[in-house]
Amino acid sequence: MGDPEIIIREMTEEDIPEVVKYEQELFTDSWPEAVFLEDIASLYSYPHVLHVDSELAGYVVLWVAADEGHLTNIAVAKKYQRKSIAKKLLSFILRLANEMKLAQINLEVRPTNTPAISLYEKFGFEKLAVHKNYYSNPLEDCLVMRKDTTGHIPA
Repeated sequence: MGDPEIIIREMTEEDIPEVVKYEQELFTDSWPEAVFLEDIASLYSYPHVLHVDSELAGYVVLWVAADEGHLTNIAVAKKYQRKSIAKKLLSFILRLANEMKLAQINLEVRPTNTPAISLYEKFGFEKLAVHKNYYSNPLEDCLVMRKDTTGHIPA
């Protein structure tokens, strides 16, 4: 049995029902379908999905304004967690940011999401600020992280 086929491509309207299903399974404050439909239609949003052997395994959304990127969403289906899917999605987004000549990427993450924070730090993101009571369900602060995208991108 060979290695699985991994494909990252732009998100389409056909992907949205599955993306929303994962969103609801993974996040207590999940985004509604309308947000993903807006992302697909927007000239400033770059939503992508990752398929493993034609099964949707994860997705990522990058918003761009001027020369800055904002990583708004990165998620991996439970079945594919701890299999380097988030690493592949983040590497892809950082390559895209470099191609677009973005100066930096910002993101928000729950301080209790230590696996995500660890991944971001491995990719060179630095803690920038804390926004109090940013998240709801449950109420929690938000850690803002930033990466200068002109540097090295881990493989």
